[in-house]
Amino acid sequence: MVHGPRIAVIGAGIGGLTLALALRRHGIDCDIYEQTEELREVGAAVALSANSTRFFEGPLGLGAQLSAVWAEIPELVFRDGRTGTVLGRHYGRDSYRRRYGAPYAGIHRADLQAVLSGAVGPERIHLSRRLVGIDDTGPEALLTFANGSTAAADLVIGADGARSVVRRLLLGYDDALYSGCSGFRGIVGPEHLASLPDPAAIQFWTAPGGHLLHYPIGSGAHNFLLVERGPAPWPHAAWTAPATSAERMARFADWHPAVVEMVTATPVGDRWALFHRPPLGSWNRGRITLLGDAAHALVPHHGQGANQSIEDAIVLADRLARCSDLDDARREYEDARRDRTRRVQFASITTADVLHLPDESPLLPARNARLASAGLPERHLDWIHGFAADHASVGA
Repeated sequence: MVHGPRIAVIGAGIGGLTLALALRRHGIDCDIYEQTEELREVGAAVALSANSTRFFEGPLGLGAQLSAVWAEIPELVFRDGRTGTVLGRHYGRDSYRRRYGAPYAGIHRADLQAVLSGAVGPERIHLSRRLVGIDDTGPEALLTFANGSTAAADLVIGADGARSVVRRLLLGYDDALYSGCSGFRGIVGPEHLASLPDPAAIQFWTAPGGHLLHYPIGSGAHNFLLVERGPAPWPHAAWTAPATSAERMARFADWHPAVVEMVTATPVGDRWALFHRPPLGSWNRGRITLLGDAAHALVPHHGQGANQSIEDAIVLADRLARCSDLDDARREYEDARRDRTRRVQFASITTADVLHLPDESPLLPARNARLASAGLPERHLDWIHGFAADHASVGA
């Protein structure tokens, strides 16, 4: 039987939808309010590591649906961006799944959102609800939307992404920080990847001032993010800006033919500024709390934005299920998640520095030795990918 407080989730992205499913496991319902007229994800695809796929395959029961639309990734490869020389090769075959108990997988965001929203059901997802205000001064939180509608809740969860309206309403200002890097995104069909070595792997190609990250998704295509240092400062008001082919390839024209082949196979589109947000002293205020990128927006260099949102959802649902008091539940949720997400934020922002070292850097030999080391997963990745939020959250 469904029970519990009235919970309003702002945002029907990966974090908000996962939270709804995790709450339902505990017999708790929520209503999701989404600003768009139809569900659509911004961005091309997402890499899901074992710290999130373990829940989709396990307690959330979505393994069969997702395995039909994702590509399981067996290997992590680092390469020199200009020569293609392998700098490091890790996992391989089934060793990733054996090591962490769940797969590494690439999936189109639209496919992931379709599976999650289908499992939640349309009766709990309210579209065309762009939040414009929260009045938390009375006996309940009153939400106001741009279309004139309202909703009341005992608990409001801001799961509305890196450009969170809920966070801005809490703070009273926009605290986004430009990382100093920008990127170009795209999805390339397999017919355009004739020169690509190790097409089943997730790969980082690195050289001074930039890197390319790519991985397969369920259609046989590859999702890529081409990152470069600059421009600095970001010269636009918006987080994206139109770009030309010459701008996209200015730093990368002499890179390995497989890189050029992949990147030039798609229209240019926009240049994306890579923003993040500083850690907050508290994610909670009044009846409002934050989840995912709204609480701790990351740069994408560790591929953990969606994965940390999923971890948040699992922990918050657990706390709401086992704490009779909402304030206790939210406080325990934040206590369980704050240090881990800060550590992941730091690892993400510093990864660009590691990947973008200049040729003359005295740190380059040590960097390359680290990428090649057989111990790299144990030292640098196990703490992220091997994390089980449901176990770690209980009594943490």
